[in-house]
Amino acid sequence: MTDTRTAIVTGSGRGIGAAVALRLAKDGHKVAIIDLREEDTANTVDAIRSAGGDAIGIGADVSKSEDVTAAVSRVTEELGAPTILINNAGILRDNLLFKMSDDDWDAVMNVHLRGSFLMSRAVQVHQVEQKWGRIVNLSSTSALGNRGQANYSTAKAGLQGFTKTLAIELGRYNVTANAIAPGFIATDMTRATAERVGVSFEDFMAHAASEIPVGRAGTPDDIAAAASFFVSEEASFVSGQVLYVAGGPKA
Repeated sequence: MTDTRTAIVTGSGRGIGAAVALRLAKDGHKVAIIDLREEDTANTVDAIRSAGGDAIGIGADVSKSEDVTAAVSRVTEELGAPTILINNAGILRDNLLFKMSDDDWDAVMNVHLRGSFLMSRAVQVHQVEQKWGRIVNLSSTSALGNRGQANYSTAKAGLQGFTKTLAIELGRYNVTANAIAPGFIATDMTRATAERVGVSFEDFMAHAASEIPVGRAGTPDDIAAAASFFVSEEASFVSGQVLYVAGGPKA
């Protein structure tokens, strides 16, 4: 890597977001860790700084325009103009369609879709100005459909269309936009899912691995490696793509 850039990773207090933030810092970038509460960013920030990297933590609700504006302004002031954006923030509100509330639907749409829109709109100003940028949106194999996830599946499929449109609109400014669609990844979120369905995490992991061609569950580092590629100089001719990181060709 030749240049140090400023990156923003949303939802990076833990899990996939934290792994991506750590990888980008290892690659030499300055990283802003954004999560709902600033105190939730501390572990990731400390890990990056302990390894000699440059990071700040910011508390923000990415679904709120005023929070996004304030967060991006603070990043610009403290780390420099952000030209790398990883839209990772997400929540689950799983339920079968007939049980899904209006709030379950709206909450998921607001964080995944509205949040990614607001963050991208705010950051593209700096990317266009710098004539360089990378946007990576976190989709999911659930975009192909998944029982009990009408809201989440729709949001993750929507992010793929959003990604392709960003690639078309921003390409002339040397800005690429791509999406990563993780399969089963072992995180606190999947642990919570196991608890909700009344299965031990070990059994949950074993069952998932048995249905994955490579025979194992994914890790946050698997996703971080893909993100590292997409934001690299070497990926400058790759845009509007959806990369399924799922241990096989389908969910």
